[in-house]
Amino acid sequence: MFDGQPKGLFALALANTGERFGYYTMIAVFALFLRENFGLQAGTAGVIFSSFLGLVYFLPLIGGVMADKYGYGRMVTIGIIVMFFGYLFLSLPLGSEAVAFVAMIAALLFISIGTGLFKGNLQVMVGNLYDDPKYASKRDSAFSIFYMAINIGALFAPTAAVRIREYAEKSLGMTGNDAYHFSFGVACLSLILSIIIYYAFRSTFKHVEGGSAKKQTTETPAEELSPEDTKARIVALCLVFAVVIFFWMAFHQNGLSLTYFANEFTQKSAEGVQSMAFDVINLFLIIIAVYALFALVQSKSAKGKGIAGLLIVAVAVTLYWKYTRVSGSIALSAPIFQQFNPFYVVALTPVSMAIFGWLAKIGKEPSAPRKIAYGMLIAAVAFLVMMYASQGLLTPNEQAAVVEAGKEGTLVSANWLIGVYLILTFGELLLSPMGISFVSKVAPPKYKGMMMGGWFVATALGNFLVMVGGLLWGDIPLWIVWGVFLVLCLLSALFMFTMMKRLEKVS
Repeated sequence: MFDGQPKGLFALALANTGERFGYYTMIAVFALFLRENFGLQAGTAGVIFSSFLGLVYFLPLIGGVMADKYGYGRMVTIGIIVMFFGYLFLSLPLGSEAVAFVAMIAALLFISIGTGLFKGNLQVMVGNLYDDPKYASKRDSAFSIFYMAINIGALFAPTAAVRIREYAEKSLGMTGNDAYHFSFGVACLSLILSIIIYYAFRSTFKHVEGGSAKKQTTETPAEELSPEDTKARIVALCLVFAVVIFFWMAFHQNGLSLTYFANEFTQKSAEGVQSMAFDVINLFLIIIAVYALFALVQSKSAKGKGIAGLLIVAVAVTLYWKYTRVSGSIALSAPIFQQFNPFYVVALTPVSMAIFGWLAKIGKEPSAPRKIAYGMLIAAVAFLVMMYASQGLLTPNEQAAVVEAGKEGTLVSANWLIGVYLILTFGELLLSPMGISFVSKVAPPKYKGMMMGGWFVATALGNFLVMVGGLLWGDIPLWIVWGVFLVLCLLSALFMFTMMKRLEKVS
């Protein structure tokens, strides 16, 4: 998977890891910050949160158009600078009055615009590395590596957000609301690291920084399709985009309603083996063990197998040693639960690649549209689990009243959310990379840029609709809240299966 890749891939992946670390550190606490610092209702905070997510995924369409004219590298650099000022404004502890609120909105706009210039164009540069015939066969594995790099940054972000906030409160004596700004400040530092990596290793990818206008004049002319075929492909893609909207609407509840659930209805401490799951170092060790296990099986040399075996033993010994030192309980903070999705993505990517590789060898691999439909079904299962876990719980407003009266309220095991994030990740691994692959394969050659932009717009619309989780959070029973997302996922899967023949015909 890592062999034979161009050096530019790793430089771009590391630059992206730094940026994503800062972004997910901010996302981990942002919804809670809105409610605690500005006293916003759950629904209002949800509208702001989801509108921001929507812009982050819509603006890469504009960023891509600008990059075609001015160059990808230039837009990536400008994007990092704009993002930096956005996070800088967000990190200033201006209080909770009107000036602070306006500054926060301005910061979100800067971050959204900067991300729009950075996000999609960095991915295009990665793809451009593989236009070289020498690397063309490595394209799929390259994007798997790049996707893992994103999630490595996201894996450590929740822990960073929580620890920095705790440090600001305990060591610096800051109030809880002001302490949030330290978490936002981390994003500024991560962007500085990203730009250093980008320019330190720029020589490895500088040849793919430019716009594509000149390049296209020397390439083989695009495949000509009949108007009927072009229309069929565009219609098929639009059908997939419609489903993708509802997946991201449900999936990104991890930053809103699922975070509210972690904050208000989930146990506040963990002990024993369960407490080890909330130590990001332990999760990282498990990831090392997973990849070492695959290296042990796939390595062709005795030396490679030996190194992999030693790594597995070392991880096992370290985890056992850490277990023997576990005592008492640890406090749980709601944002920490967001580390489980990126952990599962990084740990399970080689597993999913191995499974589909085996299915492909025996001629049983599902088509991309079928995988997307299965992903929607799996997402529905996650919310079915949440419905079961929420049986007998008070409504959010009732729970808040109990807490205000000095009581703890009814809390459930943290294992429910840990399991739900695992299920949602299975859905993500089936839908997200398969969706991008389907777009790149099916899009008519003359409209590839527009169709990939359509994928981002669909994702943006789904993120904008995340607000539904916040708007439902109040007097409605929790099982109904989760039931809404369950029904949407089931209907989307049913729609995909109904359209399957049309979708598979063009794929």
